[in-house]
Amino acid sequence: MHLAPEGGRAARSRFRSTKADRLITQPGETAFAPALRAIDGEVQAANDHAVLRQPRAELAVVPPQPGARGDITAKTAAFLDRLQPETPALVIDLDVVEGNYLALAASLKPAEIFYAVKANPAPEVLRLLARRGSSFDVASRGEIDLCLEVGITAERISFGNTIKKAGDIAYAHRRGVQLFAFDSEGELLKLAEHAPGAGVFCRLLVEGEGAEWPLSRKFGCSFAMAKDLLLRARDLGLEALGVSFHIGSQQCDLSQWGKLLARIGAFYAELRAAGLTPSLLNLGGGFPARYRKDVPAMADYGRRVIGAVARHLGPDAPRLIVEPGRGLVGEAGVIECEVVLVSKKDAGDETRWVYLDIGKFSGLAETMDEAIKYRFVTPHDGGPAGPVVIAGPSCDSADILYERTRYELPLALKPGDKVRILATGAYTTTYATVGFNGFPPLKAYCI
Repeated sequence: MHLAPEGGRAARSRFRSTKADRLITQPGETAFAPALRAIDGEVQAANDHAVLRQPRAELAVVPPQPGARGDITAKTAAFLDRLQPETPALVIDLDVVEGNYLALAASLKPAEIFYAVKANPAPEVLRLLARRGSSFDVASRGEIDLCLEVGITAERISFGNTIKKAGDIAYAHRRGVQLFAFDSEGELLKLAEHAPGAGVFCRLLVEGEGAEWPLSRKFGCSFAMAKDLLLRARDLGLEALGVSFHIGSQQCDLSQWGKLLARIGAFYAELRAAGLTPSLLNLGGGFPARYRKDVPAMADYGRRVIGAVARHLGPDAPRLIVEPGRGLVGEAGVIECEVVLVSKKDAGDETRWVYLDIGKFSGLAETMDEAIKYRFVTPHDGGPAGPVVIAGPSCDSADILYERTRYELPLALKPGDKVRILATGAYTTTYATVGFNGFPPLKAYCI
């Protein structure tokens, strides 16, 4: 892990839960200078345990952003051109993360942001968001440790996974976490025993229509069950705060929040009539990144979501929190990979097969069912192109990225060419295997 802590000196240390190499620069330093020093062997050890600074006051100051959402930034292009890392490699432009956070925080005010750590748990991303004032949604004991290790305090952490081991609940509670999700009686009983007195919210089962990566069925319970469980939580000595929902990842239909919030407004009135006072509403995630098709602006999401809260819950709406992941980090990432092979299955085929050195098992798991459709940039763009099937390098027949979705790539594309996959900052390093078929984990650089 390549770090340049405050003071500008590069430091090298090992982040114990991943083999990914990461790089971060300081203001006034070129994006590739610390990496070149590291390559030259001129890296010196330094203390990586600096205390997080307080959230910055100049919240209106937005760092440079790409010309269009999801495009590669000049800083990322310069870094890749100069360093030419071994592929596949992911580069995260932290300026884009920061810009997305500021835009979302402004548009969703007064909701508090709890960044979904699972989207990209790079320590540099966590530190940046913590400095900007974010809180954090975690899914495991490991993610709790990640947050605590970079100086995030436990009161800024929500344990949002509804499926937790009793030992992990107890561990989180001992470390100071006081906010937990649940969606079943069994989980509630574990919370009552191992996190006594904690604040809890019940996740609702929603369909996620309009989402490119739906999250229905596995998580949540019915409204009727949620009411019974919240009343039970109160009787068990827990603080029954309210409910949460997730409208589906990469949700592009702005109307979905309004439809669901209308039901929740009526449901909260029902809870109050039953003697509960809901004080929290977790609006979940779903805020999209731009892939092949345009998506609404952050400000549009803010207007629709907060407007729907005002309409359906009134001026006395409870505390609001949101859990964005993809919407903050997705567009910040670019994966550079290499063409391994271009072939056909028959001499008369129009469609070529393009095999890359990255596939489903090395970071692109969200191409499953071709749900998330990434954009590709090649050295031959602008020339004649033709239809392709895009696949990964592993000895697994499931390692096909796009076969049903029509993609065209330049006819001049050949083995050895570098290809850049845009908007790959979310759910890539975290999905990559540690060594399927002997391929190494996806390397990552934060700049």
